[in-house]
Amino acid sequence: MDANETKGRMKIPRQTMSEQEPRERVRNFYEVPYGFTPEQAIAEAKRCIQCKKPLCVGGCPVNIDIPWFIRLISEGKFIEAAHKLKETNGLPAVCGRVCPQEDQCEKVCVIGKKSDAVSIGRLERFAADYEREHGEITIPSIPKWTGKKAAVVGAGPAGLTVAGDLVKKGHKVTVFEALHTPGGVLMYGIPEFRLPKKIVQSEVEYLRRMGVEIILNAVVGKLETIDELLADGYGAVFVGSGAGLPNFMNIPGENLSGVYSANEYLTRVNLMKAYQFPEYDTPVIRGRKVVVIGGGNTAMDSARTALRLCPEEVSIVYRRSREELPARVEEVHHGEEEGLRFQLLTNPKKFIGDHEGRLKALECVRMELGEPDESGRRRPVEMKGSEFTIEADVAIIAIGNGANPLIPQTTPDIKVNKWGNITVNPDNGRTSKQGVFSGGDIVRGGATVILAMGDGRRAADSMDEYMRTGIW
Repeated sequence: MDANETKGRMKIPRQTMSEQEPRERVRNFYEVPYGFTPEQAIAEAKRCIQCKKPLCVGGCPVNIDIPWFIRLISEGKFIEAAHKLKETNGLPAVCGRVCPQEDQCEKVCVIGKKSDAVSIGRLERFAADYEREHGEITIPSIPKWTGKKAAVVGAGPAGLTVAGDLVKKGHKVTVFEALHTPGGVLMYGIPEFRLPKKIVQSEVEYLRRMGVEIILNAVVGKLETIDELLADGYGAVFVGSGAGLPNFMNIPGENLSGVYSANEYLTRVNLMKAYQFPEYDTPVIRGRKVVVIGGGNTAMDSARTALRLCPEEVSIVYRRSREELPARVEEVHHGEEEGLRFQLLTNPKKFIGDHEGRLKALECVRMELGEPDESGRRRPVEMKGSEFTIEADVAIIAIGNGANPLIPQTTPDIKVNKWGNITVNPDNGRTSKQGVFSGGDIVRGGATVILAMGDGRRAADSMDEYMRTGIW
């Protein structure tokens, strides 16, 4: 690409993705952004200057060949672009929607140093959606069976990535999923308006067509232990059981009716479709005034879900300032457009109930920021005498999750850290137990979908090597 073409491409404005109007979308659970049109996708793809040393590839946890798939889109070769994506990413339609590209591939985009970065995530979504919507999904050639089989515990992003990669290497793979639907956090944690469930189901079906076996309602640690799986002839086992143990605040009143963990609230609404009650018979307290405690993406998902169910008011209560909010900027922006309120530098002290044990208010205290803590953010410090109450009949606690304890409890020779997370070699996902690998939230704590997938890719390569050589 010559200098004139490069300059011309850099003058192309970043394409704007249309989306539902806030007043309309807050009354439904349909996806908020509509996605690029083919014309927008081509125009956005032409903003990429095809760097000789593309930093964006290194910024992607699964190392997608970003310039190549974008070039294919710029040439109108949408199906070919989707196929290129799937060489290294088995869930591109998911990643295009929920990955924090602004902190990964787009953050290091060369164009972004002088202008707006190329919309890599939106282009990834476009290519994956185009392939699915036009019936052009093709299954890659699968090698002859190696004679080895692997077990995967958990059908979340990490486990599904491992399964897809190992099948493409010629191994037989069985995924054991505790819930009645595969997808893990993609199904129970992320709202429909951010990630439609039919897209997750399509990505899972793609893996099934490749030959991945998925067994549902199978709780490893209860049904079978890791040792029993190894004894059953599985050459390697990957543990991707997630971080499904909710953290609580340990303050008075947490057992009142109307106080939910974000896990329970989102699972009821997303996976068990409580938002369609009574058509689906899983109820959830909708509330007149809802308070969500926390400032991360799970808090935003909970709050924006509550906005669609609550008739009056939804607020975020967060103990730091807006600058420290860990949630994606786009999610905060969408929430504010939809009417979400923020009570910043505020921390609950106790939940207050009525005579029937139902939540009616939160007693809170004002905070101020002190010196930075181990996270690098300024530590919130309570302001004495600043107590006040917030009226609420539903409170959702979204302050993080702990590791699922079942596998470590039933496999004591797998080492864990002080938080209960499985310890691994970060380069290959190997645990302290021979033949057992792990990754995703059970290792990291609550993290992003794409980081879990990156863990899965590294573990799959190491599992393949181990099953072929027997060397640990």
